Amino acid sequence: MKIKNIIPGLGLSVAIALVSRLIESILPLPIISASVIALFIGIFLNNYVRTNETFKGGIQFTSKRLLKFAIILLGASLNVTTILSVGKLSLSVMVFTLLTCFGLGYFIGKALGLNWKLSNLISAGTGICGGSAIAAIAPVIEAKDVDIAYAMSATFIFDMFMIVLFPIMGRALTLSDMAYGLWAGTAVNDTSSVVAAGYAFSEAAGDFATMVKLTRTLVIIPTVIIFAFLNNHLKRKSSKDSKDVEVNVKSSFPWFIIGFLLMSFLFSINVIPVDLSHTLKYISKFLMVVALASIGLKTSMKDMENAGKAPMLHGLIVSVLVVIVAISVEYFIGLV
Repeated sequence: MKIKNIIPGLGLSVAIALVSRLIESILPLPIISASVIALFIGIFLNNYVRTNETFKGGIQFTSKRLLKFAIILLGASLNVTTILSVGKLSLSVMVFTLLTCFGLGYFIGKALGLNWKLSNLISAGTGICGGSAIAAIAPVIEAKDVDIAYAMSATFIFDMFMIVLFPIMGRALTLSDMAYGLWAGTAVNDTSSVVAAGYAFSEAAGDFATMVKLTRTLVIIPTVIIFAFLNNHLKRKSSKDSKDVEVNVKSSFPWFIIGFLLMSFLFSINVIPVDLSHTLKYISKFLMVVALASIGLKTSMKDMENAGKAPMLHGLIVSVLVVIVAISVEYFIGLV
């Protein structure tokens, strides 16, 4: 993609981020973060820009690549030892949330009359990594475009509610930064939404939630492989002539996590000085706001309204169950 095609959409996203930062700074209380403000400004402007080809390339670039780059830069302020300990801790909660999504989610989908592909796309989006998980799994189960659109809408619309409600609930439950970060990182769907919900509570909670989410994102790999084998099995049962679905693990792997870990390693061995680390983290947080603005610019409220009631209800039930299960496991293991 040519730079001249990226600049308009990128510039609009940066402008929204700057306005959002300004609004956040003049609010009397930290009620809503710049990330959330940017997201909703973007959604509001969606009707005006989605038919304009001038902004499309830059918005697409910013929403996908800039967020990943921001997360890579965030690694420059986090110690490897901290990341490993967070990963180990988050696994204990993730086991139960994933069982909830794919176990109970299967029966909920059947009860609502959804096909198994749509049901599992919604469960994957809720349990693993929002749109990234849906995009990775959809090709290997040969999901229809309408199923992908429904699943994307069902997971994203509840992410928007979570961004606003999670900080409020976290403060009402008097959660610590670590407890809240673990909860948000395992219960909120998409990476961008985890970032927004995490930093809306506190900077420490945002760091912790992001690390938890990166651990959770790695689950995409085994999930893609399992669903590829499942789809092949079902195809063989229905037709002996069916060919196997090719599993492209390389394209499904979240490579930006390698960059995040590399930056963290360089910081841990003092290659990246503390002053530079603070600067990179500041840039990272601003770029996250820019990315969330672009995600809002891509999000149409009308498209989400047209997604239908059954997928939305499935997404709502599974999302609520995951939120409850995640915080319950934290209480059980003594983190709250």
